[in-house]
Amino acid sequence: MTGVKELAYVVYEATDLAAWRHFACDLLGIQLAGEAADALMLRTDSKAFRWRVQQGPADDLIVSGYEVESSAALDQLAQRLRTAGAEVTEGDRALAAARNVDRILLTTDPMGNRIELVTGFADADTPFRSEVLLGTFVTGAGGAGHQVLLAKGVAREEYLAFYEGVLGFRISDVVVEELAPGVQANLIFLHCNPRHHSVAFGEMPHPKRTHHFMLEVTDIRDVGMAYDRCLDAAQPFEMTLGMHPNDNVFSFYVRTPSGFSVEFGWGGVLIDDATWQVRTLDRLHSWGHRAPEVVHELLGRAPFTNTAHTEEIH
Repeated sequence: MTGVKELAYVVYEATDLAAWRHFACDLLGIQLAGEAADALMLRTDSKAFRWRVQQGPADDLIVSGYEVESSAALDQLAQRLRTAGAEVTEGDRALAAARNVDRILLTTDPMGNRIELVTGFADADTPFRSEVLLGTFVTGAGGAGHQVLLAKGVAREEYLAFYEGVLGFRISDVVVEELAPGVQANLIFLHCNPRHHSVAFGEMPHPKRTHHFMLEVTDIRDVGMAYDRCLDAAQPFEMTLGMHPNDNVFSFYVRTPSGFSVEFGWGGVLIDDATWQVRTLDRLHSWGHRAPEVVHELLGRAPFTNTAHTEEIH
């Protein structure tokens, strides 16, 4: 079945564009592709943009853009969406030009998230350049990265019928962890290319549509350096350095100026559909990924002792 091939871009609405520019470019190493009074265009690779952050009150995700292989495949996907009862409209030339694509279809998922399905997502006229990264961001066939969205009370069967049954995603794995007696985290991870997941869904106590967007880098040193830059800038963290057991990513989570998070990581596993086995795991984190308040409490229990000393070297 022909479906989407990658998460191409995201559009966020934000109340503070200046804070977003500092966060994205100075702290994370994203390239500013363009700036207007009401929007930032941000690059992580050769594409014209990967993130659009536009002025508005939501401080949340407002569009997920997924690329399809061809115009014919887009037509087939539109027909499947209509057969499934979804409303589909063709975007006009002005919107296609603004997104740097050949064609664009508009629809919504069962949670009410706006979806843009596109073909011909264009490259920029100049090479990607980061002011701070040692390496580059991992994109290519894996698309822009991954995002974790909130199910908002919609049954798993309903949103899987849309994402798996219509858009052509495949299940990577499921994580069910008991966080406290009677409290479970239950997330499902979906892929549309070798990246372990391009989107995941779960029920969590979170006010936004999106929990986080994940940026992956090619050089592990960039994770540590970005971590230090965020610390030095007093950017609020959601989770410290750690690793996941399903996609094997080594990462940290830092809050955006809009309140949701960015996961910044390295080392994600790639999926070969011919051999991949879907599993259910019982934990979200192999190690680390502690909440800052937990770390503060743990450090506060231990008395500080300065044990530094100088030894003669013979």
